[in-house]
Amino acid sequence: MKDKRVHRISEEVKRELSEIIQTKLKDPRIPPLTSVSYVSITRDLSFANVGISVFGDEDQKADAIDGLESAKGFIKMELGKNLKLRAMPDIIFELDESIEKGMELQKTIDELKKAEYDGE
Repeated sequence: MKDKRVHRISEEVKRELSEIIQTKLKDPRIPPLTSVSYVSITRDLSFANVGISVFGDEDQKADAIDGLESAKGFIKMELGKNLKLRAMPDIIFELDESIEKGMELQKTIDELKKAEYDGE
């Protein structure tokens, strides 16, 4: 029962974080193509690991994480306004590169298919 609640809160935090990042943050270090890919909250609701996906080079990714870290207080305040939780979890931002790895894997698969097709 508690796991359902944690999952539901994680999804709400993800939705609200996405909204805050896209509309309310004005930091130039955070590119427009920054998205929240996952939120994982601990069972005691004290920490939230947030996966951030950034479309750009390595410097842009590092800058985006730095920008989000510096705006953490503002983000927690905005989350507190929109979510009715007794205590807001401490946010830990992590760079999520799974989308890019998936794109690379798909490219490799497509190249192998093309090579197999050309070889026949």
